[in-house]
Amino acid sequence: MARELLVALAGQPNVGKSTVFNALTGQAQYVSNWPGKTSEEKRGVCRFDGAAFEVVDLPGVYSLTANTAEERLVRNFLIRQRPEVVVVTANAATLEHNLYLLAEVIALPVRVVLVLNMMDLAAQQGMRIEAHVLEAALGVPVVPMSASHGQGIQELAAAILRAAGQPVKAGPNDCGGEVQPENRTGVDYFAAGAAYFAADHRAVLAQLCELIGADLPEEFSPAREPALETDPDLTARALREWLALKLLEGDSQVTDSMQAQLGERWAAVHAVLMRHEDAILSIASGRYEWIGRMLRAAVVQPRAGQLTLTDRIDRVATHPLWGLLTLLGILGLLFWLTYALGTPLQTWLDRRLVQAGSDWVWAAFASGALAGAPAWLPDLLVHGVVAGVGTVLTLLPVLLIFFAALSLLEDVGYMARAAYVMDRFMHLMGLHGQSFLPLFLGFGCNVPAVMGARIVDSPKARLVTILVTPLVPCTARMAVITLLAPIFFGSRALWVSWGLVALSILALTLVGVVLHEFFLGGEHKAFIMEMPLYHFPNLRTIGQSIWGRLVDFLQMAGTIILVVSIVLWALSHFPGGSIEASYLAGVGRWLSPLGAWMGLDWRMLVALLASFVRKENTIPTLAVLYGVGAQGGAPASLAGVLSGSLAPAAALAFLAVQILFIPCMATLATIRQETGSWRWTITSVALLLLLSFSVGTAIYQAAGWLGWGV
Repeated sequence: MARELLVALAGQPNVGKSTVFNALTGQAQYVSNWPGKTSEEKRGVCRFDGAAFEVVDLPGVYSLTANTAEERLVRNFLIRQRPEVVVVTANAATLEHNLYLLAEVIALPVRVVLVLNMMDLAAQQGMRIEAHVLEAALGVPVVPMSASHGQGIQELAAAILRAAGQPVKAGPNDCGGEVQPENRTGVDYFAAGAAYFAADHRAVLAQLCELIGADLPEEFSPAREPALETDPDLTARALREWLALKLLEGDSQVTDSMQAQLGERWAAVHAVLMRHEDAILSIASGRYEWIGRMLRAAVVQPRAGQLTLTDRIDRVATHPLWGLLTLLGILGLLFWLTYALGTPLQTWLDRRLVQAGSDWVWAAFASGALAGAPAWLPDLLVHGVVAGVGTVLTLLPVLLIFFAALSLLEDVGYMARAAYVMDRFMHLMGLHGQSFLPLFLGFGCNVPAVMGARIVDSPKARLVTILVTPLVPCTARMAVITLLAPIFFGSRALWVSWGLVALSILALTLVGVVLHEFFLGGEHKAFIMEMPLYHFPNLRTIGQSIWGRLVDFLQMAGTIILVVSIVLWALSHFPGGSIEASYLAGVGRWLSPLGAWMGLDWRMLVALLASFVRKENTIPTLAVLYGVGAQGGAPASLAGVLSGSLAPAAALAFLAVQILFIPCMATLATIRQETGSWRWTITSVALLLLLSFSVGTAIYQAAGWLGWGV
């Protein structure tokens, strides 16, 4: 979508940037992937006062130093795509911290608008911010906002248009610290870093600019001509100084690029850098000194020692003991809501969608409405389309509860506290506390658990979280275990069930450790998360979040899940017209040698394969294959057939495989959607197949070696 004006929306995490984006663009949004990346790129169109401009919501980052993939993505976009205006969003209640990113962005040759979001929270903290004074000190437009309440949106759009009409400048206002001509060492460069340096390092910056010259690496050269005119000479000089700043900061990506670009001249640059290894401290301290001057000019802070609402709540919410109990209480309430509200609604939808839809198809076929149709068509519609997609749609009430709870916890600021409390436990798998909530949600349903992994900042940790989530026993798996364990083990069923849950958690931990250490590079980063201030939830923001997640799920149900359902129906129907004579049964018989290692015949293996559509399918499939009567789902009839069909060791092996087996197709489709990769989706399937069958085999063979229950 070509637009005359490109506006980039930047900001640190937890500043309400996405809320600002949604308020600016409304429903005129679309989502794709960044070129060469699996992370989402959000774009939207804002129309104001007869003008239209495209807004790009950049990932939240703390700085423009190449410490993370997101930081590299943001800074490469700002440099190469050359947006006409960059809107930097800051949390007004934590300005000192948030303005560090502004200090970096403002050094680039771009037009900048600063948004002071969450002004209502700043007022609650006792802060008074004079935006017009800050604007004069910074030299860029400053817009106070409370985006979640819809306040300041029109003013922001107007400020963007005004900024677009102004010439580009590079470098911040020094607010009294102007660089003197004698400190420029004869090099005409822009003082983008001058406000950040002590006098002794300003000359070093100028020296590096002279050594770099006009040679800019291709990856830091503009790739887009902006719609509005800019000064090419200004752009080149500002980028040269920005590269010099990053060299002094020890930025690895800039260092490698400049070394390759300069060739033999790199030795002189390297010598300067080695003599001034302390420059990074001078830059950081200089930036904070500059930020301090800005804030002293425009911000009145609350009196020292004043306890805020956030401070009082966090005494409990982040306490090692009370914080954990608070988290368990919140999660317990979430599960109670799921069972009390979600399960009855899920049952109602099952009757209205799956059963009623199936009855309608059979009635239409019997009444002649589908006269002339192939005999297999109604079976396809009933067991392929209605049963597959309809069953997945019955998850909507459960998903609605999970998404609403997740959005509410995020919006009020509690998610960061939950991550903090669980961080020490998740370190066992090389993960951080952010991964705990998605994994815990998996006990209800793996689908929202996989989608909930979006809250994990680190891409590697997010991938590990997604891959181990299917090992969390969901309610559907537990329903199968709850029904079959008493049939196989009688009074010992409770202990067997608890043991199987413990087995799945142990497997989850071990797989997480292996994935983290051996396949994903063993990334061990310090867990740094800003604790946002508590505030009242905004229903509009929560509603938009829920709607977006539900739409993603419905799109998946109408595409991937529909195709998989039809394929599985075909495998279970053809060529013989029944599951006993189907290709699926043929696969089960082909796997019989594997089943023999676990004491299982082909029918038990087919029941496992059928559970891919939905985990509960294990029960009706066993009923059909073992010849239970017309009312084959009745537990008593099934119990009578199965109770003596398996030895205890084989039954235990079957239940172990069942709880570790590949997840349902809805979860697998969600894994594909969230990872954006068929490679990792197939890896997940292969890993779970290997793990489940290996554990089942080990249990049966060990029992045989011990002479127990075979």
